[in-house]
Amino acid sequence: MTAKPCLLFDMDGTLSDTDALHHVAFNRVLEPFDIHLDFDAYRTQILGKSNSEIVAGLFPGKVTDEHERLIDHKEALFREMAETLAPIDGLVELLRWTRAQGVPCGIVTNAPRENAELTLAALGLGDYFQTVVIGHELPNPKPHPMPYATGLASLNGDIDRSLAFEDSPTGVTSAATAGLKTIGLTTSFSEEALQGKGAFIGIKDYTDARLWRLLEERVLAKVA
Repeated sequence: MTAKPCLLFDMDGTLSDTDALHHVAFNRVLEPFDIHLDFDAYRTQILGKSNSEIVAGLFPGKVTDEHERLIDHKEALFREMAETLAPIDGLVELLRWTRAQGVPCGIVTNAPRENAELTLAALGLGDYFQTVVIGHELPNPKPHPMPYATGLASLNGDIDRSLAFEDSPTGVTSAATAGLKTIGLTTSFSEEALQGKGAFIGIKDYTDARLWRLLEERVLAKVA
């Protein structure tokens, strides 16, 4: 089967600006431990990292079962708030374009599968994605390239014509080291910070003219 271009998307901060909800949920579950994270601390200590990395960073040298259960509690709180989510500007139009052009799409995330399913349902976008790759269901989550390599393979994607969309340094590292041209969403980090990890460009949302030129040059002109 001939490989085709595909688009691979991270979820949090890339499909929807979910970081505010995750920030609130983390501070609620950390309150009994006398820990409060301002948003800058959330960005640097939490965003894009695997749950095991997060727990180890919050409780260095003394991780207990209680600390690990804290993450499950936090994810449940996030899911309770997820009904307020809205897609990032231009995302729906982009996904409609991919459907019209026959370009398959996938999700590649370190979030739990329950979060991915709920987020896609809340946004009403589940039908646009042909695969959902969960980093923690693989031997190596992001920032390892394995999640993006897995997503690309599951869609039979042509790496030279495909694109990845990420909002965190961890995610950009994963996608870029997998060999994908990566577009950074500047929902939480600057364009410069994301380019420093390998992003090609940084965009505020999916209406950016640079993205659409890239789609025409890299994807649309070569779909066969």
